[in-house]
Amino acid sequence: MDLFEYQGKQYFARFGIAVSPGDVADTVEEAVSVAERVGYPVVVKAQVKVGGRGKAGGVKLAHDLEEVRLHAGNILGLDIKGHVVRRLWIERSSDIAQEYYASFTLDRPNKTHLGMLSAQGGVEIEVVAEENPDAIAFLSIDPVRGLDLATARRWVHEAQLDEVAREQAAELLVKLYDCYTTGDCDLAEINPLILTPDGTVHALDAKVTLDENASFRHPEWEEFRATETEDPREKMAKEKGLNYIGLDGTVGIIANGAGLAMSTLDVVNQVGGSAANFLDIGGGANADVMAAALEVINADPKVTAIFVNIFGGITRVDEVARGVLEALSRVDIAAPIVVRLDGTNAVEGREILAPHLSDRLITEPTMLDAARRAVSLANA
Repeated sequence: MDLFEYQGKQYFARFGIAVSPGDVADTVEEAVSVAERVGYPVVVKAQVKVGGRGKAGGVKLAHDLEEVRLHAGNILGLDIKGHVVRRLWIERSSDIAQEYYASFTLDRPNKTHLGMLSAQGGVEIEVVAEENPDAIAFLSIDPVRGLDLATARRWVHEAQLDEVAREQAAELLVKLYDCYTTGDCDLAEINPLILTPDGTVHALDAKVTLDENASFRHPEWEEFRATETEDPREKMAKEKGLNYIGLDGTVGIIANGAGLAMSTLDVVNQVGGSAANFLDIGGGANADVMAAALEVINADPKVTAIFVNIFGGITRVDEVARGVLEALSRVDIAAPIVVRLDGTNAVEGREILAPHLSDRLITEPTMLDAARRAVSLANA
């Protein structure tokens, strides 16, 4: 679950992490009230779960009431990369001497926590990693041992943070790690973490992703769910128990296995198409699962072709073929379907589909051939 910036800052504050004073506003008058309370100058910030707010006009500095009124009126209702601004965060403006980057996330291959710290903050960490990878100090953390202050001090020294900022930054990093672990985050990121001219270190931004698997420990997260604007496709898929992520393309994807589904997205892109979704039906590609998958994809008006990519290991392909036909008898599909079947009982599966093939149901022998056909149909 991704949090809005203001929610991330409120979450940080629970763990003693210093943030700029501010509050949320849903109207222009509320924005003015908050600004009057926290003191000028203030920053008026659009609350959307997408980057590039500043470039889109969603972050503005205001020196007085009239400027707050002007910027709040302009930003509310603004469309930023398809996200309409419904809420603002108004915070006291901070003078900045230096900008740093700090984050914690999970290093899955090594089964450890990973800390990233850089003296080059204020820009995307991917840009820093590409242009100057030595500017990032990585820290692998044993979840059993955790992060202590002595280790954090060595870390800020390695990252070459300014001397005046190091002790405060080390203390803040220990608190951020506590937020990340005790707070059950998948990601806890501050960019930028700032040093002010008077020598104070605090979080100027907050990017927090909570681990949904830990929600049973956090009934207080319900307040965050109430503000979520869930993709209706993903909501439908969740209700049907499907592993689905909505994308912006025109080729609907159904595959059995996360790895195969990701490879399918890559191949569709390789041949000039764009995927409308990631949908992994796992090993249970029976009629009920296939019908549910096709129903979700069929509900997406952008989909103009569907690519069903099945490789049978434990799953028998002949059973999948029967599932596809049964599903088609239940769901009225608007887009043509291209099916690629391979693996266990693939020959039998193709034979089952053969009498039913048409310009609406097509089979191809390879993943590449099927991707090309699906993209061609999608673009027709």
